[in-house]
Amino acid sequence: MPDSLTRETTTTSVVLLATTPACKLSSSAGTLLDRVTDQLATLPVREIQAVTPGGGLGADLRGVAKIARISTGAVAVLPADLVAHTEALALLLDHPARGSGALVSHDAATAPMRPPVRVEGGKIVAAGSSFHVVPEANATFRGVLKAGEADLGALADIAEELAELADTGKLGPVTPVEAVDLLLVGLVRAGVSVRAAGIGPLHADRVTGQIAADTAVARLAEVDEAKVRLDLSIKADDGFFATFFVSTWTRHLIKPAVRLKLAPNTVTGASIGMAALAAVWFSEGSQGGRLAGALLFYLSFVLDCLDGQLARYTRTFSPLGAWADGMADRLKEYAVYVGLALGFAGAGIWQLAVAAMILQVVRHAIDQTYAGALTDAARVGAQWGRPARSLLESADGGRARGVLGLAQRLERDAIARWLKKSVVLPIGERTALIAVTAAGWNARVTFLSLLCWGGVAALYQLAGRIARSAR
Repeated sequence: MPDSLTRETTTTSVVLLATTPACKLSSSAGTLLDRVTDQLATLPVREIQAVTPGGGLGADLRGVAKIARISTGAVAVLPADLVAHTEALALLLDHPARGSGALVSHDAATAPMRPPVRVEGGKIVAAGSSFHVVPEANATFRGVLKAGEADLGALADIAEELAELADTGKLGPVTPVEAVDLLLVGLVRAGVSVRAAGIGPLHADRVTGQIAADTAVARLAEVDEAKVRLDLSIKADDGFFATFFVSTWTRHLIKPAVRLKLAPNTVTGASIGMAALAAVWFSEGSQGGRLAGALLFYLSFVLDCLDGQLARYTRTFSPLGAWADGMADRLKEYAVYVGLALGFAGAGIWQLAVAAMILQVVRHAIDQTYAGALTDAARVGAQWGRPARSLLESADGGRARGVLGLAQRLERDAIARWLKKSVVLPIGERTALIAVTAAGWNARVTFLSLLCWGGVAALYQLAGRIARSAR
């Protein structure tokens, strides 16, 4: 599904930590510091402020806090000893979302310069450092952190708290190398929602010596950044039907759409029109009408996926667009329900249609109210200055048990993971269910199938939300 319809222009201030000896290592563009600075100049960055050596970790962190206090927009923090693809930096710095985020690689190959993190639902829920353990880690932090405008106060508070701990020796034997890692730990433990920006096959690594720097720079040339950008425009965590029956071929339509200068909202409009035509054909009631409606509804979903892929590829999306797209998805689906009911002559069909619609409303309410509750809890925690966990705590939570533990274990098995994604009946699976049952049988079978599968999905979602809330 698409992320939005329009883009809100935003720029980010960058705090460049030039406090480690490795930033002075040579590269083809001069030093590593010069190389990173040149890369940032190609991105929509408002200003670059370098924190230079002069007082250890505490001074570095106070420098970050000072900039966060006076900034009027998002602030990114990254070390100058980073060797990364420009496209990897763009995933965070050229992303129009206003919230906080961090570059991660979805692997578990941790190393001193690759702190472990745990990612759930596209968010970093646990972050580590050399002395912060992350059970069930499934990704690594790659050194680039962005605090959204709403979280700048939290970033400044955390940086100052960490500076005080460092100056008094309470953090232990840590160096300026870990400054950005500790800031991520602090933000996550303070309850800030940090988006996990996955770099895919792109590279973003910190280095400590000249040989490592030369090797890292050479590795960059092995990756086709243009192809990776196209690959990353396809949702990595989409449903089974969208992944295997839509995205396998819509990816080939993205570049032609860009050349034709099609905006995501144009494609969304075509998707809405296609769904309206599907509803009209379903209302005709004949076998041929149901077949035509099923095909048009499938193509409507194809365009629904394409506009999201186009939005991600061109990075043209906004919260308003995401909201409008979600509303369009609901209206298209309910219009098809009405068309199916109009085209069926049997008794009781409207009761089934209304029941299916109510069930979908309830399911969406379960998801949206839970997401809203998490946001409110994080806001209240930040407002009252109560971090979720102590910055000195050495462990980031224990192994999940019960329903959550089962869900995490299922994630490690490919077949179980796809079954888990499908059981919640996402929009792709609903589209397939409606199209197949309407074309092969009739509207009664469609609505009964939606009620049965949707009921199981609602119970599964409710159990998961209750378990997570209790935890």
